[in-house]
Amino acid sequence: MTRIAFVSCVKTKADSARPAEQLYISPWFVMARRYAHAIADRWFILSAAYGLVEPDRVIEPYEKTLNKMPIAERCGWAKLVTKQMDLAQVRGDEAVVLAGLNYRRHPEMPLLDRFKEVVVPMPGFAFGEQLSWLKEHT
Repeated sequence: MTRIAFVSCVKTKADSARPAEQLYISPWFVMARRYAHAIADRWFILSAAYGLVEPDRVIEPYEKTLNKMPIAERCGWAKLVTKQMDLAQVRGDEAVVLAGLNYRRHPEMPLLDRFKEVVVPMPGFAFGEQLSWLKEHT
């Protein structure tokens, strides 16, 4: 079974360019990254600025979030992520999405086209509940 995890970007970032998996430094992201490493064959970051990002890709810090984007921009972002999934040949049996609603709503159909199952382990969880869940599962 091929499992691929998707982890959303976060606001708290290091202050200089580095591999994406090291750029995001919040406790939530660190635990989500550990979880993705533990359960998935591959994993990616869903970045508001860069789209679908391989963890080892060096990127610059940025201030951008889907949460404040108009819906047309979020749809455009999802199209970019879809193209990037195709280029990276992202397909498998199961997609595990560790992301809030705005980061998973628009890419959901492309994910369903590429995976037999799409799993959202923390749907509707408040931030504190997510932290607790991640602590328990890492």
